[in-house]
Amino acid sequence: MTELVAKNIGLKSQDATLIEAASFRLAPGEFVALLGPNGAGKTSLIRASLGLEKPSAGTATLGGEDTCRLDPMSRARSVAYLPQIRPLAWPNIVRDVVALGRFSSGAALGRLKDDDARAVERAIEACDLSGLAARRADTLSGGELARMHCARAFAAEAPLLIADEPTAALDPRHQFRILDLLADYVARGGGALVVLHDVQLAARYASRLIWMKDGRICADGSPSDTLSAKRLADIYGVRAQIDGTVISMEGPV
Repeated sequence: MTELVAKNIGLKSQDATLIEAASFRLAPGEFVALLGPNGAGKTSLIRASLGLEKPSAGTATLGGEDTCRLDPMSRARSVAYLPQIRPLAWPNIVRDVVALGRFSSGAALGRLKDDDARAVERAIEACDLSGLAARRADTLSGGELARMHCARAFAAEAPLLIADEPTAALDPRHQFRILDLLADYVARGGGALVVLHDVQLAARYASRLIWMKDGRICADGSPSDTLSAKRLADIYGVRAQIDGTVISMEGPV
């Protein structure tokens, strides 16, 4: 079973401490939401855990291998990563961008094998992009671009998937659609770690919530164990009332 295991990860940038003593585990069958205010260190924790930035302390393994020693293809076969910033190097058509998700399987653009082509089409259909598949990516709206990049991650069909704010710029319908797709991916045996700013959606979909503030993990557990008005006040500085997974924000503390 492919697991991502981070132990006491630390990350510094010059004199600033970005991450301090952060530990977590992501395994197949888990839907984990990573929560925290802007600047809490969520993206830094993901990048350090994946070996995309070398930690200043601690270790991270993916399938038992040190993530800092994995080559990009090996890493991509184990975990599909959808970063927060998703630049396009050239204005290719949507289907070709989604097909980039199959490169870790040895696919070549324009020469997809049958299995790769089917995976691409499944991802395109799942993300409601069938009518846009032949469009150039630079003609899409922000929400359409977000769905295209989600489809690229889904097309990889890796055992783990990490998505940094995949619902940003999406309207409510497509937010639910993307999170439903992630939930289905987890139900079929995948493991997902998703950065979200909507705590209510996180509590609705995730089996675990990891809460971060000031570069540290403050709590890691089920919504029922970790979601509270006090937690929201401590993490976000807001007053709130909670009824199950319904959260009413009332303003700053």
